[in-house]
Amino acid sequence: MHIPTSPSSTSSPSAPVVNTRVALAVATTIFFMWGFLTCLNDILIPHLKSVFELNYTRAMLVQFTFFGAYFLMSLPAGRLVARLGYKQGIVAGLVIAGIGALGFWPAAELRQYGAFLAALFVLATGITVLQVAANPYVALLGPERTSSSRLTLAQALNSLGTAIAPIFGGLLILGNTVKSADELKALPLAEQAAYRVQEAQSVQGPYLGLAVALFLLALFVFLFRLPTLSESSEQADSASHTYGDALSHKHLLFGVLGIFFYVGAEVSIGSFLVNYLSLPNIGGFSEQQATHYVSLYWTMAMIGRFAGSALLVRFSPRKLLALFALINVALLALTMGSEGKLALYSVVAIGLFNSIMFPTIFALGIERLGPLTNKASSLLIMAIVGGAVVPFLQGMLADRIGVHHSFILPLLCYGYIIFYGLVGSRISTGVSQKD
Repeated sequence: MHIPTSPSSTSSPSAPVVNTRVALAVATTIFFMWGFLTCLNDILIPHLKSVFELNYTRAMLVQFTFFGAYFLMSLPAGRLVARLGYKQGIVAGLVIAGIGALGFWPAAELRQYGAFLAALFVLATGITVLQVAANPYVALLGPERTSSSRLTLAQALNSLGTAIAPIFGGLLILGNTVKSADELKALPLAEQAAYRVQEAQSVQGPYLGLAVALFLLALFVFLFRLPTLSESSEQADSASHTYGDALSHKHLLFGVLGIFFYVGAEVSIGSFLVNYLSLPNIGGFSEQQATHYVSLYWTMAMIGRFAGSALLVRFSPRKLLALFALINVALLALTMGSEGKLALYSVVAIGLFNSIMFPTIFALGIERLGPLTNKASSLLIMAIVGGAVVPFLQGMLADRIGVHHSFILPLLCYGYIIFYGLVGSRISTGVSQKD
């Protein structure tokens, strides 16, 4: 796809031309930031679980609220991005996310679980707008045949954010969590209350800093000259189409389900890692020690995305997707059937093979949809609600059958990804396609 510069840059031979590689670098900075913010939930869950004495089901309301925003706000976000354009949509998303991060300060002062969930919802709304704007922007920022590779490269920077976030959160949020539940109950009631106040307020500084970073990044993107994609005619045509028209393309319909199950599986595993690795028969770690393995889980995804970006140029995205999902099914079966280091390393290794899944499913889902691309993007981002539903269901399972065996749920999710890679992603038209 041709990527023209803005009208001002074409009117004069001496006007500066924005290199699409520079634009891609700016876009990937956005991917880094939302990866960082999303992965902090994996640290918030055990932290808030301890502060508010929650069971697994109620603790997973963190992910239910965060990823539920994708379901509720994706269509409004799609309309916002269609009106503002990709660049201003990204700016709007950063500002909204910054407001949500600021909300953690009054939530900690109120010491109400619901207030934390409300702040998370606003933050997630901003990230939803970012996803709707930035994913198709990167996919369209070059030839269609390399869109999977380009999105995977951008997602590698997303994974860098998710790799750093657990260490950051472990030091600044979980760093003071030194009392076990039994130790806390042994304290006088006044000391217990003071301790919980201190723990609740430990999130204020980190999220205030993140709010400032988001506002500064929004200002930078606003001032930066991003190239305008030649989508004006297609966007005009898209007004005459409905979301039903988009879903009539089976590769998109199956892709929406693919995003739902993939994100659900990925988020479930990340959400339970700290508590899972703290089990005596798995790792027996403290919560802060376990965050290093959460970081390793996401670091593996980053490594896989850099490698996957190169692999996807040479090999079939569909076959590679199915292969990676099959490996994750095997790793989860091994995790559930073992204990100790074998269970630990097999669950962490899943991150490596998660690497290409989201960008590949996304790119295959919007493939050859032309004027329906914006609507397809909104539907795919809406499907990220899997990150709300699957962890919540796994939390219910964990309360009944234990964390160890509850991983059967993400295993089934990866089973669907195998189907999507081999069958569901194929375009049912007479047009030839890349296998």
